[in-house]
Amino acid sequence: MYAIVEIAGQQFKVEKDKKLFVHHLDAEEGASVDFDKVLLVDNDGKVAVGTPTVEGAKITAKVLGHVKGEKVIVFKKKRRKSYQKMNGHRQQFTQIQVETIVG
Repeated sequence: MYAIVEIAGQQFKVEKDKKLFVHHLDAEEGASVDFDKVLLVDNDGKVAVGTPTVEGAKITAKVLGHVKGEKVIVFKKKRRKSYQKMNGHRQQFTQIQVETIVG
C-alpha cells in the first residue's frame, strides 16, 4: 500500500515505515503529524484518485528530527568589472517516518 501526498507544497510517494526529508515543519521532535492532502491511494491494486484529494484519506507520521541540507554555493561574477560575490545556503529539512496510511 502506498499513497501520493502533498507535504509543504511538494508531492511525495509514501509507504508505511518509510523515512523521508521534507521542508521544515513547525513540530517538535517525537511529535505526531497528520497530512490530509492525499492525492492518490493504492491499496493492493485498488487505486483511488482524488479530485483534487481523496475523501477520508489521512497520513500519520512521526517527526524524527530537524536537519540542514548540504551547502549550496552561489557565485556571481561580472567580467572586467571587478565584481564578484559568493554566498552559501543550507536548506532546513525535517525528517519524518510514516506510521499509518488511512484511505
